[in-house]
Amino acid sequence: MPSLCEVTDTIESYLSTWIHNGIKEVAFYGGSFTALKKQVQVDYLKTAYRYVKDGDLDGIRLSTRPDCITEEIVEFLKSYGVSTVELGVQSMDEEVLKSSGRGHSGEDVIKASKIIKDSGLTLGLQIMPGLPADTEERALATAKSVASMEPSFVRVYPTLVIKDTPLHKLYERGDYKPWSLKDMVRVCKEIKNIFEEKDIKIVRMGLQPTVELEETLVDGPYHPAFRSLVNNELGL
Repeated sequence: MPSLCEVTDTIESYLSTWIHNGIKEVAFYGGSFTALKKQVQVDYLKTAYRYVKDGDLDGIRLSTRPDCITEEIVEFLKSYGVSTVELGVQSMDEEVLKSSGRGHSGEDVIKASKIIKDSGLTLGLQIMPGLPADTEERALATAKSVASMEPSFVRVYPTLVIKDTPLHKLYERGDYKPWSLKDMVRVCKEIKNIFEEKDIKIVRMGLQPTVELEETLVDGPYHPAFRSLVNNELGL
């Protein structure tokens, strides 16, 4: 985890070079923020919130697990200027969630999403087609279920095998076979149509290419321009 000084330095660096007219937010991503120790959350949020209070930033966004959201947690987040919460849904299929060891249920997603929306915070949902036990039918059913919850936006991350992860262990044992790039593009084409029919914005489709990702990638349907492949499939 970054130190508080690193958080401050990152914010100051971006603010000093910011030339856009859009919304400026601090994002705590890459994990389950509300699963951290409470004092750690407070320290991070306090560090960022002073920029919100001073008018230098418009808000704070973070990602977390569906089973780490309650009404009390959301009120705590709002008190520190959090404006957007993204939930790592991954799948709405119980068999997929169990096989992937996600630790939450589809019902957890529904409850957490309602709490976030009812509080007035912006809701984002993330899904990962291609997890263990997933199928095309289950992935499309997840997309339809997520769309029915009417999030403000979604992210679609094709499942990849990353070195030294639980999924990597399943892969090495022969208990998991990643989807092919062709199959993932075909399914994500249908997923894209499902969300666009509901006017739900897809802010990312495919993992952002980084040196770290390419160094730790073991297998899976990765392409640095995955979204372009999907759009090409749709004739866009």
